[in-house]
Amino acid sequence: MLYRHGIRQLRNGWADGPAYVTQCPIQTGQSYVYNFTIVGQRGTLWWHAHVSWLRSTLYGPIVILPKRNVPYPFPKPDKEAVPIIFGEWFNRDTEAIINQAMMTGGGPNVSDAYTFNGLPGPLYNCSAQDTFRLKVKPGKTYLLRLINAALNDELFFSIANHTLTIVDVDAVYVKPFTTETLLLTPGQTSNVLLKTKPHFPSATFLMLARPYATSGPGTFDNTTAAAILEYEHPTSKKNKTTSNTKAFPVFRPTLPEINDTSFATKFSNKLRSLASTRFPATVPKKINKRFFFTVGLGTNPCPKNQTCQGPTNTTKFAASVNNVSFTMPTTALLQSHFFNQSKGVYTTDFPTNPLFPFNYTGTAPNNTLVSHGTKVVVLPYNTQVELVMQDTSILGAESHPLHLHGFNFYVVGSGFGNYDSKNDPAKFNLVDPVERNTVGVPAGGWVAIRFLADNPGVWFMHCHLEVHTSWGLKMAWIVLDGKLPNQKLPPPPSDLPKC
Repeated sequence: MLYRHGIRQLRNGWADGPAYVTQCPIQTGQSYVYNFTIVGQRGTLWWHAHVSWLRSTLYGPIVILPKRNVPYPFPKPDKEAVPIIFGEWFNRDTEAIINQAMMTGGGPNVSDAYTFNGLPGPLYNCSAQDTFRLKVKPGKTYLLRLINAALNDELFFSIANHTLTIVDVDAVYVKPFTTETLLLTPGQTSNVLLKTKPHFPSATFLMLARPYATSGPGTFDNTTAAAILEYEHPTSKKNKTTSNTKAFPVFRPTLPEINDTSFATKFSNKLRSLASTRFPATVPKKINKRFFFTVGLGTNPCPKNQTCQGPTNTTKFAASVNNVSFTMPTTALLQSHFFNQSKGVYTTDFPTNPLFPFNYTGTAPNNTLVSHGTKVVVLPYNTQVELVMQDTSILGAESHPLHLHGFNFYVVGSGFGNYDSKNDPAKFNLVDPVERNTVGVPAGGWVAIRFLADNPGVWFMHCHLEVHTSWGLKMAWIVLDGKLPNQKLPPPPSDLPKC
C-alpha cells in the first residue's frame, strides 16, 4: 500500500493508503489505481509504503507547485534544486529485522548508515564514491525541498559556512527565519532558501545529517551522513563542475550535540504560520471536544517457555496511547465503518483521558503492562478538537513524532513536565501557531494541537518512528458524515482491494 503523506484526501479516504485502516493491502499480482485531487495545498510532501517496514526503501517526493501566476510569499528563488530525501540504509532486510524484534520483544537492529538521496557519503567506510553532490552557481538563491524519510530518527541538517531560510514546513508557508541548522522528525518536510556565495569559493562544503536523540531506552544509529555542496567552476567553458576537489579545503558544519534538547525546542518555537490575509491561520477557537492522550512505552508479558529481550527477560517492549496498544484489524476500518459492519472489527470506546492518572514524567508506576484493542474515537462532522499528547517516562522519556492522516493541525502549545490543564492553556498561541501534519511530542513533555474534523472517514494517527508504530503507538479517528451532500464520504471504488 502506498500513502501520500500529508495529502488531505478530502472525502476520499479510499485513496489514503494505510493497510487495514482505509483499505486492505494490494495483494501480490494485483493492482489498484489511486485517484485523488489535491485541494488547497502547495509545497513539499512525499509518498511511501505503509505496510510494516517497507517504508525503509519505498518512498519519494511530492512537489505541489503554486497555481500559475500565483507568487510565493517570499522572494522568488533563481532555481529549485532536486529534492533532498534523508533516509536510512540497512545491510539486512528490514522486514527480517522487525520480524525478529517482534518475536524476541527487544529493540530492532539500528540502521547502518543515513543517506542523502540514497547515498551515505564519504564519512562511512567504502562509500566515498557514493556521495550526493548538489551543484550550484555563485550568487544565486536556491529553493531546497527537504524530506525526512528515515524510519526511526529525528535528524539535524546543516551546510558548512551557509545559512538557510525556512519558508515552509509540511507544505504550509511559515514566517521566514534564518538558521544554520534545522531539525526534521521522521515524516516532516521543509522548504528552505539557500543563498550561495557571490564569488566562486575554492572549497568543498559538506552537508551533514545526523540524529537528535534523547535519553530513552532505545538504541539509535549514531553516525553522520554527508553530501557535498559543489560550486560550478567559473573558468569552465561549458559551466561543468570541477572534479578536482581534493586540492580545495573541506569545510564541515558544526551540528548540535546529539541530545541538544535546548536547540530542538528553540528551533520548534520559531516556527509560526504566516497568519496573513492571503494565508490565514484558521485556528479552531470554539472547542467542542478535548482529549488528553498519554503516549509512550510499556511492556507485554513474554510468552511461556520463551526468553525475551525487552526491559527484562520476562517482558517485551510495547507502546501505547492512553495505555491502549493498537491491535491491527484483519478487515479495513474504513470499509467496516462505511458498510456499518464494525462488529468484531473495532469498538468506539477509546479513552479520551488516561484511565489511571499518574505522575507521567516522574517516578514510573510499578505496573508497566499495556492493554490491547482496536479502539477508535468517533467525532461528529465539523467538531473542533483540542488534543494534548503527553510523553511518559515509564521506560524512559522519548520524543514521539505523531502524524495525523487526513488533516493538518495547529500546534498551539508545548512544554516539559506534566501538562497543567489549569495554567498551560493560558499560554497557548491562538494567533499564528505553526500548521503541520506531523509534530514531535517532546521527550518528558507535552504538545497541544487543534484541528477541525471536516473530513469524513477513518483517519489513522500514529508515531512516525516505525519501531514505536510496530509496538502499537497508534489509534484511529472516525469522522462522521455531515448533513450536506458535499460533507459525506462517497462509496468506495469498484477495484478497492479486498481482504
